[in-house]
Amino acid sequence: MADQSAPPVPSDHIMGVYSRTPLAFERGEGARLYTTDGEAYLDCMAGIAVTALGHSHPKLIQAVKDQAEKLWHTSNIFTIPNQEKLATALTDATFADVVFFTNSGAEAIECAIKTARKYHWAKGNPERIDIIGFDGSFHGRTLAAVNASGNAGYLEGFGPPMPGFVHLPYGDHEALKAAIGPTTAAILIEPVQGEGGARSLPDVCMRGLRQLCDEAGILLIYDEIQCGLGRTGKLFAYEWADAPPDIMAVAKALGGGFPVGACLATVEAASGMTPGSHGSTYGGNPLAMAVGLASLEELVKPELLAHVREVAGYFNQQLTGLKDRFPDVVVDIRGKGLLIGIKLATPNREFMQHARDQHLLIAGGGDNCVRLLPPLTLTLDEAREAMAGLERACEMAQAKVKAA
Repeated sequence: MADQSAPPVPSDHIMGVYSRTPLAFERGEGARLYTTDGEAYLDCMAGIAVTALGHSHPKLIQAVKDQAEKLWHTSNIFTIPNQEKLATALTDATFADVVFFTNSGAEAIECAIKTARKYHWAKGNPERIDIIGFDGSFHGRTLAAVNASGNAGYLEGFGPPMPGFVHLPYGDHEALKAAIGPTTAAILIEPVQGEGGARSLPDVCMRGLRQLCDEAGILLIYDEIQCGLGRTGKLFAYEWADAPPDIMAVAKALGGGFPVGACLATVEAASGMTPGSHGSTYGGNPLAMAVGLASLEELVKPELLAHVREVAGYFNQQLTGLKDRFPDVVVDIRGKGLLIGIKLATPNREFMQHARDQHLLIAGGGDNCVRLLPPLTLTLDEAREAMAGLERACEMAQAKVKAA
């Protein structure tokens, strides 16, 4: 009989698009993941900022159980009561008036792009199709999303670049002003970059973008798929600057691990989205909406957001000290809240392995960064444990530098 505790052998029948780490987890609790052979790891990835309330959160489990016993799916040609409730909760908590529900962040971005272009078409300006984005950005893996993203590598082998997408250097305000023209539809930006290296857009720049879009008659789209829903210490990152968008894509934490995404918009920005202009088979299904409601009810709590700010402050202080002690390893500390980037002088994938050797899980990122994306419920004691693991990883990386 096969050893049931042994890690599963990678399958030849799974498309080879992931470079998988030979770790297999069978259960999770809070900020812990447990492998098939019983080893515990401190999870400071949270499924890439997804399991924001930790693993096996009792409220989310109960929501799934209760709804699964009633109704999983109906078509969007019918009214879905919990969809109405979650849309109201999201609009009550944000700038938005209307919501379209999706299954993922990439689909939310697709909806945002279509909404922006359809807005101008409905206003009699069909030539306004250009979406201005920035280098280092990441908006998803669908074809339009990778064209919107500022990373040419994601497009290799998938045909020529699609028209209607413009990419500019991150932070070059003069280039941005010069790029806006008669075919511009919108500016698309992450208030805090995720995959691109955890760069945080300064508040003054966010307010400047809002003013620029108003003056040019174009729309401002925020991608808060990774940085939204409490990750920065406010429900959404744009709140720090008081610079609301016209359209916003969210996902990840919204379902706490269950596939839920959403495109939020003002009623004006969504004025071109009429019946038949967009749709989704699974988006907004009853099961997803029950989980989304349960998750959002927790994420909006002031005490949780205050806790995020407290733990983020601890990390920022300790990581600054780590940078000072290991200058040959740590170059910079970036990000906002619990979306933390550590730019390294040594290869980030090696550093991730050093962390795993300490039973600490961290994420990679662009610009040779690693990211800390723990559950928002991470305790201060767990944060101290994470810092101890990072310090040991730095010691290992430094020893390798000295041995070279």
